[in-house]
Amino acid sequence: MNQAIDPFVLARQSLAPDREFAMQFTSTPRGAHLARRLVSHRLDEWGYPYDSAPNETLTLIAAELSANAVRHGHVPGRDFRLRLTSALAGATEAAITTTLRVEVTDTRTERCPSTETRDVPSPPDAESGRGLYLVSQLADQWCMAPRSDGPGKCVWAQLHVDAPAARFSDVAGARAVLEEPARFVVDPAGS
Repeated sequence: MNQAIDPFVLARQSLAPDREFAMQFTSTPRGAHLARRLVSHRLDEWGYPYDSAPNETLTLIAAELSANAVRHGHVPGRDFRLRLTSALAGATEAAITTTLRVEVTDTRTERCPSTETRDVPSPPDAESGRGLYLVSQLADQWCMAPRSDGPGKCVWAQLHVDAPAARFSDVAGARAVLEEPARFVVDPAGS
């Protein structure tokens, strides 16, 4: 858990998502608020109720990443983009696992978080600086990397969770989906 990944060592592949939500938001506190609300709503629609641990955790991560995009990644006249995906990750005799991933991209290149301090909490009297520390503690994996489709950066985090019971009728069906060829794709966000 809470594993930061070096973007230059990371193989830029991820499971092809079977569910996706993506939207561009104004780089304002109101835009960050709307992004958080829509992530929670979409996860509820995907079978993770509002009061479930996956919904609450990923909504908090999305809120932190969106707030950082507004506060540290704001470029006048530019928006930030949020992408939420769900991908089938594995199946055992008893459970089906999915990977929930949230990505937030902004267009600012010069204000990247320090790689040395992002896993260390801020001093107790500091007024800010806890966002990425929270992300590092809540996410199973996370990373910050340059955007591949333009200037800026992409920060993503993912959780590995049990799939909702209604998602697949049986474990055998999930295994068949996992064994399909070409389930791995190069991530277009470059992360």
